Amino acid sequence: MRHFTALSLLFLSISISACGFTPLYGDQNSKASSSAENNLNNIEIALIPNREGQFLRNALVDRFYINGEPASAKYLLKIDEILESVYDFDVTIDSEATRRQLKLRTEMTLLDIETKKSVLKRDLTSIVSHNVLESEFSTLVTEQNARDNALNDLARQVERQLSVYFTK
Repeated sequence: MRHFTALSLLFLSISISACGFTPLYGDQNSKASSSAENNLNNIEIALIPNREGQFLRNALVDRFYINGEPASAKYLLKIDEILESVYDFDVTIDSEATRRQLKLRTEMTLLDIETKKSVLKRDLTSIVSHNVLESEFSTLVTEQNARDNALNDLARQVERQLSVYFTK
């Protein structure tokens, strides 16, 4: 059994390296990794409507502008208004919800500033849930925490989508 496990692991590691798998942020190909980081630093982030959009934009600024905002950006990132849906689930016999699901949806578009053409367009969705508590204040706090987590997830999705685009 030990030989079979060792052989399986050896086969798996060989097949992964042979399939063209390369880490997105790893050191294996430092040029591709630095290229993605440089391109993220050359993106101007347009204003996003509403408070949630402001939070998302600030999260993206923190992720993209490690060396400060670009003097002359090559790309413009536009993110549509964030649409929020709330669903009650885990309902008790008295028809009171004990869990609530929060779904945030938006669309991102990356534009080449010189040509004014869209080079990347993606739909983004983040779903989180939180407890509905007896205290209304506690429920509001957990809901806001869930919303912040969903917005941070959207920021991670944007960064990942752009990094994959620039490493291709």
